[in-house]
Amino acid sequence: MKKLTLLFLLFIATISYGQNTGSVVGKLTDKEYNDEPLAFANVLIKGTTKGTTSDIDGLYKIENLEAGSYTVIFSFVGYETQEIPVTIVANKVTEVNVPMGASAASLSEVVITTTTKRESETALLLEQKKAVAFKASIGADELSRKGVSDVSAAVTKVSGISKQEGSGSIFVRGLGDRYNITTLNGLPLPSNNPSNKNIVLDIFTTDIVEYVGISKTFESQNYADFGGANIDIVSKKFSGSPYVTLGLGMGANTNVLKVDDFYLQDGPSYFGFDSGKEPAFGLNPDNYETSWDREKSKNTLNNNYSLSGGKKFKFGETTSLSTFLTASFDADNKYIEGYDRGNITAQGTINSDFYKKSYRHNTNTTVMGTADLKINNSNSILFTSLFLNSSSQDYSEYEGTNQNFDGGAPGAGDISGFIKRGTFDQTQLYVNQLLGKHDITDQLTANWAIGYSYLNNVIPDRMQNTFVPSRDGSSNYTFFTDSSIHNHRYYQDLEEGEMSANVSLSYNFNKDADENYKGKVTLGYSGKLKDINFNSQQYAFFPVANKINFSKDGIHDVDTYLSSPFFDLSSGDRSGNIPQYYTGNLNVHSAFANVQYNLTEKLSVIVGARLEQLDQYVYFETSLVPDGDESSYSPINFLPSLTAKYTLNDKQNLKFAASKTYTLPQFKEKVKLLFQEVTQDYEGNPNLYASTNYNVDLGWEYFPSNSELVSVTTFGKLIQNPINEMFTNSSSGNITYANTGEKAIAVGVEVELRKNIFEIEKDNDLKDRLSFGINGSYIYHNQDLDKTKVFDENGFGANFTFEEAKLAGASDILANADISFLTQFSENKDITATLSYAYFSDKLAVLGTQNKGNMVDKAINNLDFILKSNLNKSLQLGVAFKNILNPVYKRMLEQSKVPGSTTDDVLVSSFKAGSNLSLSLKYTF
Repeated sequence: MKKLTLLFLLFIATISYGQNTGSVVGKLTDKEYNDEPLAFANVLIKGTTKGTTSDIDGLYKIENLEAGSYTVIFSFVGYETQEIPVTIVANKVTEVNVPMGASAASLSEVVITTTTKRESETALLLEQKKAVAFKASIGADELSRKGVSDVSAAVTKVSGISKQEGSGSIFVRGLGDRYNITTLNGLPLPSNNPSNKNIVLDIFTTDIVEYVGISKTFESQNYADFGGANIDIVSKKFSGSPYVTLGLGMGANTNVLKVDDFYLQDGPSYFGFDSGKEPAFGLNPDNYETSWDREKSKNTLNNNYSLSGGKKFKFGETTSLSTFLTASFDADNKYIEGYDRGNITAQGTINSDFYKKSYRHNTNTTVMGTADLKINNSNSILFTSLFLNSSSQDYSEYEGTNQNFDGGAPGAGDISGFIKRGTFDQTQLYVNQLLGKHDITDQLTANWAIGYSYLNNVIPDRMQNTFVPSRDGSSNYTFFTDSSIHNHRYYQDLEEGEMSANVSLSYNFNKDADENYKGKVTLGYSGKLKDINFNSQQYAFFPVANKINFSKDGIHDVDTYLSSPFFDLSSGDRSGNIPQYYTGNLNVHSAFANVQYNLTEKLSVIVGARLEQLDQYVYFETSLVPDGDESSYSPINFLPSLTAKYTLNDKQNLKFAASKTYTLPQFKEKVKLLFQEVTQDYEGNPNLYASTNYNVDLGWEYFPSNSELVSVTTFGKLIQNPINEMFTNSSSGNITYANTGEKAIAVGVEVELRKNIFEIEKDNDLKDRLSFGINGSYIYHNQDLDKTKVFDENGFGANFTFEEAKLAGASDILANADISFLTQFSENKDITATLSYAYFSDKLAVLGTQNKGNMVDKAINNLDFILKSNLNKSLQLGVAFKNILNPVYKRMLEQSKVPGSTTDDVLVSSFKAGSNLSLSLKYTF
C-alpha cells in the first residue's frame, strides 16, 4: 500500500511539473542561399546546457523549459551569431523562426530559414538519405580531412571506384574511361588526351570544389553515354563572412631525394608553360631552338601556392551577388625506375627488354571565379569561369636489348642499346558557364544551363634518340636508324570546342494532407555540339649506319653529333616527315521527361525516358591511310529509366534503379592512325561502333545518426558488343580496338560503413571524436570473345587465346578505409589525424591473342597519413605522409594460365612511385 501511495504521489508530481513547462520550436533559413533551410545550426538556451541543432529541413525543437524568460542563441560557422529573447508560457509552444546570414537579422526578420552546406559530410549524407535516386557525394570537408588534393584521388574514396596509376584513368565497378562521363555543374567537359574520353581528373585541384557527385545509375536528364558513372564536379561558391585565404606548401618525393641529379628536357618552364614552336624547316636536326640533350633541374622539391577569397554584395532588400575567386599553382616531381618490356612471344621470349629511369615534373595552374546572383527569393543566376593549365614533363632513359638492334651492322649479334626520350605535354582548358533557376510559381520551376569549353592539348616538342654499340672495334656508340621512331622530333596539337545546354521545366502537382506535393513532372532538352581537330608532325632523321661514332658520354651530346659537320644531308644522311591529322564532330540532341511521384508515404518512384539523336563523324589522313578515309555513326536511341525508393522507417531506405545506356568509341580509336610509344604501338579501327548497356541496382541504406551510414548495394550490368584493347595478329605486337564479343556481364556488391566509435563532450561545447569509414566492393565479371565476329566486322584476325575473359580494368575486389581522430582544445584550436588505406586486386589490361596470355596489372595496397591542426582562428597547419607502403606496381603477361603452356608468367613492367612528404600552411584574413 505504501508503494502504491508513493507511485501515485510521483505521478501527480510529474504531471504538475509537466504542466509548468513549455517548448520553443522554429525553422532556420539561410539568407545567403535564397532562404533555403539551414541544417546543422546550433540552438542553445543561454546560461544553460539545454540545446539542439537544426535538422536537414532547418527545423529545431527544445522541450521541457520551465515558464519564464530566456535568451536563445542561434549560431552557425561563418554566420553571425544571434541572440533572441523568448518568453516561455506553460503548456504552450513558442515558435521562433530566424533567418541566418553573414550579417545579423533584424527583429522583423526573425522567422527563420536554413541552408544545406554541401561541403559538409553530414549534409551530403542527409541529402543522400532524402533522395529518391542513388546518390553518392564527397564534399570539401571530407576531402580536407583525408588530405585529398585533386578530384581524381577524391572519387577513389567512393566504393567501387579505383584509379590506374600512370594513366589517370578512373574505373567504376570495373568499367574504365570509355564507360564514364565527367561534367562540371552538370555540363560536359572535353578530354585533354586523344586516347581518352574523359579529362584527367587529377588536373582539378580541390580548391575549386564544393563537392563531387558520383551517380552510378542513369536518370533521363543526364547524358546517356555512360555505363559506369557520371562524375559531376560542383564548383565552389561563396557563403558566410568575407575572407581571403593564402596557402603555402612544400614537400618531396622519397625517390627524388635518393637521386644525385634530376634531369628534364630543354624548353618548358618550371611553371608548365612553353613557347616553343615547330621550326619552318624541321628536316634539318640543328634547326631547333631547344636542345636534343637533357638538362639538370635544381627545382626538385614539390611546391604549392593558393589564394582564395569571397565577398557578398547586397543591392536592396532581396538582391545580392556572392563572388568567389581562387587561384593556385602546384608542382611536383617524381622519379621512377624499373623494367619496361614489350613484344613478348607466347614462348616467353622478350624481344624488347629495357630498364627504365624516368624523371617527371608535373604542374597545375588553376584560376576559377564564380558569381552567384540572387535576384530575389524566386530567381537566381550563377556564372562560373575556369582557366586551367596542366603540364607534364617526362624525361626517360632506357637501357637494354631489342631484337632489331644490330649495332649498324646486320648479323653482328649484339642487340644492346640505349634510348632517351623527352615528352612535354601541356593542356589549357577554358570553361564558361551560366546557370539559372527560377521559381515561377509555387508549382512551376525552370532550370537552364549553357556553357562553352575550349581545350588545347599540345605536345610541342617530343624528342627521342636511339643508340647502339658501333662496329668500329671500339666501345663507341652510334645512332640506330631502322625506323622513323628512333631519332625524331614530334609535334601534336589537339583542339576541342564544345557548346552545351540543358533546359528543364518542372511542375509540382497533387498536394497531400500536409500541403506537400506528391508528384513532380519534368520536361527538358539536353544537347552538346563538339568539334575536334588533331594535327601531328613527326620529323625523323637517318644518319648513315655506323658513320657517326662517339664514346658513351656522347649519348648526352646529341647537339654536336646530330648537326653539321657530322650530320650532312648532302652526303647520304636522310630525313623525312610524317604528317597526320583528323577532324570530326560529335553532336547530341536529346529530349527527356521524368515523373516523380510518392505513391504512398513510404514508396516513391521516378519514371524517365530520353530520346537522343546522335551524330559522330571523323575524317582522317594518316601514315597508314595517306589518301584519307572517314567514319560516321548516327543512331537514334530511346533510353528508359526507373528509380524507386521505399522508406522502411525514418532511418532506413530500400532503393532500386534500372536503365538502358550506351558507350561510344572515342575519336582516336576510330582513326586508322599509328601512335608509337617506346615499347608499344597502338593503331585505331574505323569500324568500331557503340556498345549498349543494361543496368540494374538494388540497395539498402541505414542511417544510425546524421553522420553515420551503413549501406549495401547489389548491381548488375549487361553490355552488348563491348569494346576492348587487343593485340593484333601480327609480329609487330601492336594493340588495336574492336567490339570483341556479343556480351559482357558484371554482377557485384558494394558495402559502405561510416561510424563514430566514440564522441566525448567536454567543457565549453568542445569534444573528442574517433570515427572510421570503410567501403568495399566485390565484382564478378566475364565477357565472351568471338574471333569470327571480329573478322567479319573488321577484316582482321583475332585469334584470342581464351574464349572468354574478365573485363579490362576491372578488379574483383576494391576496398577503402579511413580512421580519424579529432580533439578540440578551444573554439578555434584543434587537431585532426586521419589514416587512409586503399586496395585493389589484379585487373586485366590487354587481351591476349595467338596463344599469348592476358596482360594483368597486379594488386596494390596504399596507405596515407594526414595531420591537420587549426592553431587559431586564422592559421592552419597540415602534415602529410602519402603512399607510405610504397608498393611495386607490376604488369604481368600471364603465360602460365594459357592451356598447354609450359612458360612461366613474364614481368612486363615494374616500378615504385615513392612516398610523398609535405608540409602546408593556410592563413585566413
